[in-house]
Amino acid sequence: MTVETAEIDDAELIRRSVGDPEQFATLFDRYARQIHLYAARRIGTQAADDIVAETFLAAFRRRDSYDMSFPLARPWLYGIATTLVARHRRQEERMLRALARTGVDPLPEPIADAVVRRVAARDKERELAGALASLSRGDRDVLLLVAWEGLGYEEVARALGIPPGTVRSRLHRARKKARAVLGDEEL
Repeated sequence: MTVETAEIDDAELIRRSVGDPEQFATLFDRYARQIHLYAARRIGTQAADDIVAETFLAAFRRRDSYDMSFPLARPWLYGIATTLVARHRRQEERMLRALARTGVDPLPEPIADAVVRRVAARDKERELAGALASLSRGDRDVLLLVAWEGLGYEEVARALGIPPGTVRSRLHRARKKARAVLGDEEL
C-alpha cells in the first residue's frame, strides 16, 4: 500500500478500481488478514484461505455495484465472507462439536500463548464451543461478528443485510444461551 492510497477511503478505492483494477489490491492489503482470521475461527485455517480468495474475488466482480455512500468496505467484505462461510456450515458445526468434545482448537497459535490460555480456559472453551454449535446460524453469525471481529450493530446489520433491531435481538438471544451454558453473568 502506498502513502497515496493509505489516505484514500475504501469507497474511493473501489470507485477507482472500476477503471484501474490494480487499485483494488489496496483493499486486499487492508482487510485480507482480518477476513482470514474471521474465517479461520469459523471453519478452520485451510478453508479460510479459500474463503479469503472467494471473498475478494466476489467483491472484485461486484465492485461496480458497491454503495459509495459507505466509506468503509469492511462490513461489505464481512457480509460476503459470512455468506461464503454459510456454504461451509456443516464443516463449522462438526469442528465446534469436536472442540466441545475434545477441547482441542484446530486454529494453531504460538505455544506460550496456547499453554497459558488453555490452562486458564480449557473447560470454558469446551462449554462455549458447545454453546456456539447449538446456536442458530443467524444468532451465531451475529455473535461472532460482534465478539471476534469487533463490528458494531450497524456494521453487522449491513454485513448480514438485516435490520439493526434484528442484530440486537439475535445478540441478546445468543448471549442468553451462552450465559445459560456457561453460568456466566458477564457475557
